[in-house]
Amino acid sequence: MNQKIALAVLFAIALAWLVPPAFAQRQQAAAPLVSVAQSNVKTCLTCHGSDPRVTAILQSPMAVMGDPRTPFAQGGCQTCHGESTDHVHMKAAYPQVVFNGPHAAPVAVRNQVCLNCHENGLRMNWQGSQHQRNDIACTDCHTVHTAHDPVLVKITQPAKCFTCHAEQRADSFKFSHHPIREGKVVCSDCHNPHGSPGPHMLKEFTVNEVCYTCHMEKRGPLLWEHEPVRENCLNCHTPHGSTQARLLIERPPYLCQECHANSGHQAQPMAGQNLAGQIAANLRLMARGCVNCHSNIHGSNSPNGAFFTR
Repeated sequence: MNQKIALAVLFAIALAWLVPPAFAQRQQAAAPLVSVAQSNVKTCLTCHGSDPRVTAILQSPMAVMGDPRTPFAQGGCQTCHGESTDHVHMKAAYPQVVFNGPHAAPVAVRNQVCLNCHENGLRMNWQGSQHQRNDIACTDCHTVHTAHDPVLVKITQPAKCFTCHAEQRADSFKFSHHPIREGKVVCSDCHNPHGSPGPHMLKEFTVNEVCYTCHMEKRGPLLWEHEPVRENCLNCHTPHGSTQARLLIERPPYLCQECHANSGHQAQPMAGQNLAGQIAANLRLMARGCVNCHSNIHGSNSPNGAFFTR
């Protein structure tokens, strides 16, 4: 009996040496694919190897042969540009899919190439998004043949967005603005250009939720809440830039007067004899106006009442 057990153990050891483990089998199966991909890349570089607009992709994450998720590991240049046999043999001037220039393929065809790998995560809402409905191609924003895609770098991203969004570009030059040009805040901090279930392609479902990402102290909960604040931050602020301090859409007290102009001291600043320039000009028109007293305008926990400092 012991002899039979010993023979079984020896047979198992021999089998383990002769049969490679599963991961080694997978590597062996993948090896021919990598060789094909490398061969395809070398074929393309035979003609395009001296063009820096082409060879720059070799320094990008797209060209990592050791990562099976990358286009170069899957099939080389043809993973994105499609079947190129006729192009290689001079029977066609261009590969199957061209991404830029006058001979570019239709937008839907180009985007589908990208979505073959990039349809998950932040791109899951691309179908039906504003950019998709307006025939924006991925390559209109992204630069693939480069070591660092400008739209993915904070300091260079706004320039790419401003190519189309000229109004927001003008707002960024105004006296009060988010530090976009300073490289501290970028468009994608608030917006998801690939689509969103919220308005204006915002990263959250509401404007306020986006604002609270940075301005947590305005979230509350608070004893005294300012209804317009809870409703929408854009009731008082404009996000991209303003000629008024703190991105306000109007200077206090005029901004406050849009809602608080019924009676009592709320209406007094707008009375003719109390306007700026008059002998008895109301002090609420000076400096910061209403917020000289109501300094906690977003809400307060003060026992003295709504929006007071203490």
